[in-house]
Amino acid sequence: MTMDALEQADLVRRGEATPRELVEAAIDRIERTDPHINAITHRRYEQALSEADRVPADAPFSGVPTLSKAINESAGDPANSACAWVARHGRVARADAVINRRLREAGFVIVGQASAPEFGLVSVSESRVHGVTRNPWRTDLTSGGSSGGASAAVAAGMVPVAQGGDGGGSIRMPAAFCHLVGLKPSVGRISAGPGTPNRWGHSNPAVVTRTVRDTAAVLDAVSGGAPGDLGGPAPLPPGGLAGVVGRDPGRLRIGVLTHAPDHAPQVVDVVRDAVLDTARILEGLGHKVEDAYPEAMLDPKCLESFFDALSVTAVQAVDALSAELGEEPGPDDLDPITWFWVRRGREITGLELANALLWQGRFRAAMANWWQEYDLLLSPVFATPPKPVSWPWNEPDGLQKSVDVLNFTAPFNTTGQPAIAVPAALSAAGEPIGIQLAAAYGREDLLVAVAAQLETERPWASARPPVFAQ
Repeated sequence: MTMDALEQADLVRRGEATPRELVEAAIDRIERTDPHINAITHRRYEQALSEADRVPADAPFSGVPTLSKAINESAGDPANSACAWVARHGRVARADAVINRRLREAGFVIVGQASAPEFGLVSVSESRVHGVTRNPWRTDLTSGGSSGGASAAVAAGMVPVAQGGDGGGSIRMPAAFCHLVGLKPSVGRISAGPGTPNRWGHSNPAVVTRTVRDTAAVLDAVSGGAPGDLGGPAPLPPGGLAGVVGRDPGRLRIGVLTHAPDHAPQVVDVVRDAVLDTARILEGLGHKVEDAYPEAMLDPKCLESFFDALSVTAVQAVDALSAELGEEPGPDDLDPITWFWVRRGREITGLELANALLWQGRFRAAMANWWQEYDLLLSPVFATPPKPVSWPWNEPDGLQKSVDVLNFTAPFNTTGQPAIAVPAALSAAGEPIGIQLAAAYGREDLLVAVAAQLETERPWASARPPVFAQ
């Protein structure tokens, strides 16, 4: 399907298609395409068709098909956190996650669930529940994680938009790997739901799309807090983010970072070239672009404190499910990476966690200072093109490799700042390469405006992977 979500919604608005017809077409595309990439973990076709018949014709996305991420709850659907131990108990979601409820209210119809790794803990979408999800651009490559099923499905043309979440890069990495747009909003921009786990504010619900305008319009539809939230960023500009697309943001000051911290694997040439090429385009658009970045971002303590907090939330998730299911997981019930973070989380004392969160507060202040002088930071999303499936567990020291890849993305989960991944290039080997732009807290408008400028300069939405549903 070549139409984006706004185009599909316009068909319904003009009376050229019904919501049911949009959903039926998506079901057909999924059934023809998914056998090649294995992105869909649960099909809810009968419910979706029934919902399509009832969706209001005047909803902004009336009848547009979408997917829910397997670890974000959708009422009446499996809620197993991509974990075989939980799946064995047949756990079902009692209610929608906030973002899924708002997607439905906007007229979207959820046709199924997209794959993710167990508890969303790694950057590939592989699990014992569902197996391996592959990249539509090259099926020997991963589609990323943890929103890898969503990105694979959108890239393959199954649906124009899919719901995901970003707790350390889990929207931006899969978007970069699959030649898509993935915006992690400011923390609080889209409510994660009061009282629900969000990894100390690090995890943000959002979507992946093929076009900047879809990203902007969907975020407009689902943004906002919920009763019980502590607050969030300033309101969106008049006309919302959709009104920013195509608007001149003025001359911005943009810093460029092309290298990883000394302790991490370095950026390979093809990725560095994509970042520098983007810098030249931005300079040609009239922006002031220079070699500059916040030094704090390269501090090794950044990822250390991030994983201190993450590991405690892994314990929370497993203990909560143990209490609900009436059974604790056995030695073979969880993936080795999950057990690693659970063991690490149980070893962390309350004081150690408090100190990690205190350090993160100071880190946020140091990062915010840099944005007093600069509007955006341009960087890689990932130091290399997409990795082969089964990475990093098929390599020595795979656990450390799974940590080191987050150097460009996780800092903005800690700070709560918005960051967007957009396509930059396709390598000679057919590998998608994305770049990242990060803005000050609450400034999604700048990200959308500049991403739209880049999309105009090098249109990417018409590019089709080898696995694509026509």
